[in-house]
Amino acid sequence: MDLGLKGRVAIVAAASSGLGKASALELANEGASLVISARNEARLNAAAEEICGSTGVEVLAVPSDVTSSDDVQQLVSAAISRFGRVDILVANAGGPPAGFFDDFALQDYRDAIELNLLSTVNLCKAVVDHMRERHWGRIVAITSIAVKQPVENLILSNTARAGLAGFLKTLSQQVASYAITVNTVCPGYHLTDRLKQVGSHLAKKDGVAVEEIYSRWASDNPMRRIGEPRELSALVAFLCSERASYITGTVTQVDGGAYRGLL
Repeated sequence: MDLGLKGRVAIVAAASSGLGKASALELANEGASLVISARNEARLNAAAEEICGSTGVEVLAVPSDVTSSDDVQQLVSAAISRFGRVDILVANAGGPPAGFFDDFALQDYRDAIELNLLSTVNLCKAVVDHMRERHWGRIVAITSIAVKQPVENLILSNTARAGLAGFLKTLSQQVASYAITVNTVCPGYHLTDRLKQVGSHLAKKDGVAVEEIYSRWASDNPMRRIGEPRELSALVAFLCSERASYITGTVTQVDGGAYRGLL
């Protein structure tokens, strides 16, 4: 299937590793030019070299913190300067610390909202006008299965990402007439650095080896395994494509069937 992404320009946030990097690679494989960002410059540059080397597309690495309005403006300005436009935004950010209600102060909630809600608002505000001018755009936010089914030890993530889902649904209604789609992708347990951090936290709390935590997660999943990042990135690329032009406002889990709800 030709996704119609050749020649498109995509900004992918938090793309130095994990689901962001996998999404960037998938878009590059479909022929999109990339602008990727992350806070760690060395890891970001390494990711850019790897993606460029394996796909041959142009990849511009722009170190940035998506919680900073100045950094986000510089990121988008760099994309416009190099490629002349922004067609696609894949909004993504690392998760806040794992823990329970008694573990966190009010400032921790503010920090989580800044990281996992306002960063995406910030990115959208920076790109939507460019998309409106061209009457075409794709926004895909990588959030968490916590949007649909809160995760016991991720109270900060559960709180912030639910608010983000409300923002994205509302935005999808307000930009649809400009042929801009806005969709939310909710990963379950995928083997990323973030998941390893959560696993280590639980292993320490329960006094077991981290492999035991991975085994628990796998046994709780109907597929009896943890997902791979590429299994989510395929959906991200499709939602960014011409083929997905009538799909907007959706919240779709990629979790091996872990979500127990009907809708």
